[in-house]
Amino acid sequence: MIDSMTGFARQTVTLDDGVYDWELKSVNHRYLELRVHLPDALRALEPEVRNRLKRHLARGKVDAVLRDRGQAAGSPAAFDEERVRALVQACKSVGGMINDPAPVSPLEVLAWPGVLGSSQTDAEALAPPLLAALDQAVGALVEMRRGEGRKLVEGLHERLEHLAGQVALIRERRGPMLEEQRARTLARIDELDLSLDPKRLEQEVALLAQRLDIAEELDRIDGHIAAVRDILAGEGPCGRRLDFLMQEFNRETNTLASKSHDLEITRATVDMKVWIEQMREQVQNLE
Repeated sequence: MIDSMTGFARQTVTLDDGVYDWELKSVNHRYLELRVHLPDALRALEPEVRNRLKRHLARGKVDAVLRDRGQAAGSPAAFDEERVRALVQACKSVGGMINDPAPVSPLEVLAWPGVLGSSQTDAEALAPPLLAALDQAVGALVEMRRGEGRKLVEGLHERLEHLAGQVALIRERRGPMLEEQRARTLARIDELDLSLDPKRLEQEVALLAQRLDIAEELDRIDGHIAAVRDILAGEGPCGRRLDFLMQEFNRETNTLASKSHDLEITRATVDMKVWIEQMREQVQNLE
C-alpha cells in the first residue's frame, strides 16, 4: 500500500501513578523529521521512541508528544519532599535579597520541574506500558496515513486518465497539424514569388516539419503515464519518484506547447498543465 504523510493519532494510558497521553501528528516533508517531546523524568525513553517511529515511517515531519495528565482518579499525590524543602529554602533566601517579594504559592512550587513526577526507578517501570501505548498510537497513525494514501492514489488515477485523453487528442491532431503547416509554408513561398529549386524546397519543408514534430514528446509522456501507473500499483514509499515524474510531465508538456502551431493542441496542453499541477500537489503528500 502507498501511504500519505498526513495523519494524527492519540492514545491514552492509565497507570497507578498517573494518566499519560500520546499524541502523534504527521505532515508532509521531504525527509523523515522526528520531533519528540517527553516529560523531563521520561527523557531517557527518547531513543527508543525514535527507533519505533522509524520502523513504520519513512517520510514526513512527525511530532510525537507524551503528556503527563497527572494523578489518576483515586491515586495518592506523590511529590519529591526533599526537592520541595530545598526549593522553599531557596525561595526564602532569594526573597531576603528582594524588597517586598511576591509570595510563592504551593501550586507554583508543585509546578516546578521535578517536584511532581517519577523518579528514575519509576521511569524504568513506566517504560514498558508507555512504549506499548506508543506502538498502538503508531499503528493508528499508520492506518490513517494509509487511508489518506488510498484516496490520493484514486485521485491520481483519475487525473492520469484525463491526461492520457489529452495526449490521445494531440496525437490525432499531429498529422493534420504537420500537413497544414506544410501547406501554409508552400503557400507563403508562392505569395513571395520566389524561384527556388524544388528539391531544395522539399528538403527545407521536411526539416521544418521535423522541428515541429511532437511524436517524441508524446511517446515520452505515454511512457511517464505508464511509469506512474506501475508505481501506484506497487507498495512502499514512492513520493520522490512520482515527484520526479511530475517534473518530467511538465518539461514535455512545455515542449509540446512551444512546438505547437495548432489551436486545438495549444488548448490541450493547457488542460494537461492543469492536470499535472493537480497531480503534483497530491504527490507532495505521498510518503
